[in-house]
Amino acid sequence: MNTTILGYPRIGERRELKFATEEHWAGRLDAAALERAGADLRARTWRTLRDAGLDAVPSNTFSFYDQVLDTSVLVDAVPDRYRHLSGLDRYFAMARGARDLPALEMTKWFDTNYHFIVPEVGLGTRFRLANGPAAKPVAEYREARELGIETRPVLVGPLTYLLLAKAAPDAPEGFRPLDLLDDLVEVYAELLERLSGAGAAWVQLDEPALVADRSEEEVAALARVYERLGALPSRPRLLVATYFGTVGAASLRALAGSRVEAVGLDFVAGPENLDVLASVAGLPRKTVVAGVVDGRNVWRADRRRAKAVCAALLGLCDRVVVGTSCSLLHVPLDLDAEEALAPDVRERLAFARQKVGEVVALGRALREHVPDESGGRAPAAADPRVRERLDGLASGLAEARRGDRAARFAAQRDALGLPELATTTIGSFPQTASIRRARADRRAGRLSAAAYTAAMREEIAHVIALQEELGLDVLVHGEPERNDMVQYFAEQLDGYAATEHGWVQSYGTRCVRPPILHGDVARPRPMTVEWAAYAQSLTDRPVKGMLTGPVTMLAWSFVRDDQPLADTARQVALALRDEVADLEAAGIGIIQVDEPALRELLPPRRADHDAYLDWAVGAFRLATSGVADATQIHTHMCYAEFGEIIEAIGALDADVTSVEAARSHMELVADLRAAGYANGIGPGVYDIHSPRVPSAEEMEENLRRALRVVEPGRLWVNPDCGLKTRAYPEAEASLRNLVAAARRVRESITR
Repeated sequence: MNTTILGYPRIGERRELKFATEEHWAGRLDAAALERAGADLRARTWRTLRDAGLDAVPSNTFSFYDQVLDTSVLVDAVPDRYRHLSGLDRYFAMARGARDLPALEMTKWFDTNYHFIVPEVGLGTRFRLANGPAAKPVAEYREARELGIETRPVLVGPLTYLLLAKAAPDAPEGFRPLDLLDDLVEVYAELLERLSGAGAAWVQLDEPALVADRSEEEVAALARVYERLGALPSRPRLLVATYFGTVGAASLRALAGSRVEAVGLDFVAGPENLDVLASVAGLPRKTVVAGVVDGRNVWRADRRRAKAVCAALLGLCDRVVVGTSCSLLHVPLDLDAEEALAPDVRERLAFARQKVGEVVALGRALREHVPDESGGRAPAAADPRVRERLDGLASGLAEARRGDRAARFAAQRDALGLPELATTTIGSFPQTASIRRARADRRAGRLSAAAYTAAMREEIAHVIALQEELGLDVLVHGEPERNDMVQYFAEQLDGYAATEHGWVQSYGTRCVRPPILHGDVARPRPMTVEWAAYAQSLTDRPVKGMLTGPVTMLAWSFVRDDQPLADTARQVALALRDEVADLEAAGIGIIQVDEPALRELLPPRRADHDAYLDWAVGAFRLATSGVADATQIHTHMCYAEFGEIIEAIGALDADVTSVEAARSHMELVADLRAAGYANGIGPGVYDIHSPRVPSAEEMEENLRRALRVVEPGRLWVNPDCGLKTRAYPEAEASLRNLVAAARRVRESITR
C-alpha cells in the first residue's frame, strides 16, 4: 500500500515565488536570479515531501505562471506574434502581454478558481519538443535526482491539452485543435523516451477532461493516444490521473484496454468512481491511485471512509496506492502557520502539509493493518435564527423575479439619466502600498478606527474626483477597504473564519486567501453601506454599491461539506439580501452583485447542470429581487467558458451584465444575444490583467464589434475586471482611452 500525491503548492511558505516574479517584472531581478529562486522552491518542496514519508514524489509541478502555459512552451505551441521574443520574456508575454502585444486568453481550470492560459493552435502549428534534452520536465527530474530524490514527472495529458485549446484566429472554419492530436502525441512520445533515458521510472499524465462528457470520437482518440504511448519500446511506466469528478465508463474502458500501468481516480468529488471501476473489465491488472484525501478543500479526511474505499478497491484491483483526489495546488500550504483560528474550527482542518501526513498515515495504517483510532470531525455549530429564517421563506421567494423588464428599464432611465454607451468600471481601483499599509496597521492595532476611516475616506474622495475628471458616467468608491472581494465579506459574516497565511494561487502571481465557511451564515450588521453612502455624498453622478454574489462567496471559499451547497447558498443569499436593502435605503441607485464564479461551479456532467443552475440562479434572485424597479441591479462575470450557462446568465435577470470580452474578442456578446439575452451588457473592452495600456482605437474597435449585435441603449463600456492589481498610471491612461473610445462611438451613432 504505497502513497503519493498528484501535486503540491508552488508559491512558497511566504509567497516567495510571487515576490521574486514581480521583482523580475519590475526590472529589479534578472532572469538568472528568478531561475535560482525557482530552483530553491523546487528543492524545498521535494525535500519536504520526501521527509514526510511519501513513497512517490511528483516533479514538474512547479511553474513560474501556469502548467498549461508551460506545456504550450514545451511543445512549441507558440503563436507567431510572440516568436520575436525568447526565454522568460516570451513566456510572460504569452501570459500577460507586453507593450502592444496582447496576452493569450485566460480561463478557469475546470470548476476551480485556478486560471490557466488557453493554448492557441491552428493549421500552422508545428509541434516539437522545445529544448530537447533540456526540456523542462527532464531538467527538473534531473535536478531532483541530483539532490538524491527520485521523482515522478507530471505532464498535462495530450488529450486534455487539446480539448482545452482554442483555434487560432486564422484557422479555417471547421478546424478543431483535436485535429492535431496525432502530431502532438509524437512529441509526447519523444519526451517520454527522453525521460526514460534520464532514469524516470514513472510519469504522470493528467487527463481531468475525462470526468466531463466525452463523445465517441474523443474516447476513440483517448484509446489511440495511450495505445501509441504505451507501445513505446523505451518509456517510463505511465500513470493517467483523472480528477474533479467521475470518469465516464467508456473512457475508463479505453484506459483499461491500453498499456498504461496505473490510473488515478478521484473518490472525493467522484464517489461513483467505485461503481464505474467495478463495471470495467481489465482494471484489476492496473494500479489504481486512490484519491481519498481531498485536494480541493481544507477539511480533515474522514479516515474511516477513506479506509473503506481503499478496502473496496483492494477487492477490485491487485494494487492500490493511497493519494490525493487532485493536486494540492488548490489548498493553503501549512495549517501550523495559523495561530488565530478558533480551536473548534482548527481541529477540523488540514492544509497541504497536513494532507500529505494524512496520505502517509492512511497508507501505513492500511499496510500494517493498524486499527483507526481517529475520531470523526466535530459537527458545525448551528444558528437557530438562520434555520428559522430559511424555513420561513415565503413560498416562491427563491424563484422570485423582479417586475416587468420594460417597466424597470423605463424607471431606471428616468432615475439615472444615463447616456447611451454609459461608461463605468467593474469596482476596484488600484490598491496602493499606503492602502495596504493602513489595513495592516489597523489589523495590528497600530492605527485607530477613526484614523483608518479617515484614510479610507481620503482614498475614496481621490477615486471619486479622478473618475469625475476622467468623465466616467457611473462611479465606484474604489474598494480601498477591501482586501479581497470574498474575504472582505467573510470577515463580517457569522459562520466564516479567515486565515492569516492561507494563500492559494489563483493565476500567475495573484494569490488569494479563501475564507473558511464552517457554520451557518448570518449578517450581524451592514458591511458596505457606510463606504458607498460616503462616496455618493461626494458626487451628483450615480455610485454603484458593490457586493459579491452568493455563488462566488461559495466558490472562492472553503465550504462546509456537511450540508448541500444549495442550502449554504441560500444562507449567504439572505445575508446579501439584507445588505442590498440597506444600500437601496441609503440612496444607492445602482447595486452590483458580482458572480464571476457562476460558470466555475458548473458540474462536469451535463446531467447535473440543471440542478446546479436551478439553485445558483435562485440564490442570486433571492439576494437581488427585493428592490424597486428604479434600482438597477448589475452583475459581473469574467474568465470562464460561458457557453454552457448562457441561458442561466439571462435567468439571473440582472438589469446589466458585464463580462470579460477583450481577450476573447467579444465572442460572448454575440453568444448572449443569440441566446435571447435582452438586458444591458457591458463587454470588457480591455484586459486589465495585462500591464499594457490599450489605445482608444483598440477599444473603439472592440465597441464597434459589440454594436454589431447589441443596440446602443443596451451597451455599456467598461474594463473586463476590477483594477485592484494595476498601478494608477496605467489605470488612468487606460480609462482615459476608454472614455475617449466611448465618446467617439457615441458621437458617430448619434450623428
